Amino acid sequence: MHRIGAHVSIAGGHIKAIDRALEIGCNAVQIFCASPRGWNFAKIPESDSDAFAKYAKNKDVTPVYFHASYLINLADTGRIGTLSKQLLTHELKIASAMGVRGSIVHLGSYKDNGKNHKHLCDHISMILEKMPEDVEFIIENAGNRKIGKDIDEIAEIIEEVKDKRLKVCLDTCHLHAAGYDLTTEKSYEDFVTVFDEKIGLERLSVWHLNDSRDPFGSLRDRHDNLGEGLVGMDVFKHLLNHPKTKHIPVILEVPGFKGEGPDKQNVDIVKSLLV
Repeated sequence: MHRIGAHVSIAGGHIKAIDRALEIGCNAVQIFCASPRGWNFAKIPESDSDAFAKYAKNKDVTPVYFHASYLINLADTGRIGTLSKQLLTHELKIASAMGVRGSIVHLGSYKDNGKNHKHLCDHISMILEKMPEDVEFIIENAGNRKIGKDIDEIAEIIEEVKDKRLKVCLDTCHLHAAGYDLTTEKSYEDFVTVFDEKIGLERLSVWHLNDSRDPFGSLRDRHDNLGEGLVGMDVFKHLLNHPKTKHIPVILEVPGFKGEGPDKQNVDIVKSLLV
């Protein structure tokens, strides 16, 4: 069974996100642990964590992913770097308690042309040391000039840190922005082969399925609804049906056709592409 999800609101409590996902036809979901607009360390009682995990399981909404705060910068050597490490460690402990697979993380940006690479890897290692064994630290590829815009850079981090819980989220809009052509069967096959050689397909935890408002290779990552942007429907069709990637869960982070976030129309488009 294909696992199709979307990023939905946690307004009114995390458990309501499960119902929001079901309403638009999803059987997987992505949420924030807490508001992403500040350094918010969520306080979730054990009873609420248990109730969420049971409800998601009973409704067969799985996997559930957290998307980490956009403020995080694990390459920062000062206060922001320390807060980033603390927040992610806290969030991944909550993920374990709630039955959430892991946190999808934008690593941040270098201020010194990459000289902070060791500092970044040290921060990731420190988080992995303190987080539970049953959750994933999921690196998302970047669609701008930040860390992780190319597969080689992500591979280098994974090679240095060496931990089976370190996984990857690939975003179609970001790949498009970074100049990865997945539009033909051959180019998609080539990309899958290279990813497997450099990182390993077993580390691909989830896809973000997003169209793009910006041209190929622009290093701009403004998301669009499926079919309304410049990525091309063939890209989505390839990844949803390729024998090596069709089992990977997909999450929509689209604006929605009414501008209210991921909707049933986008979810139905995904389902229509399944062969």
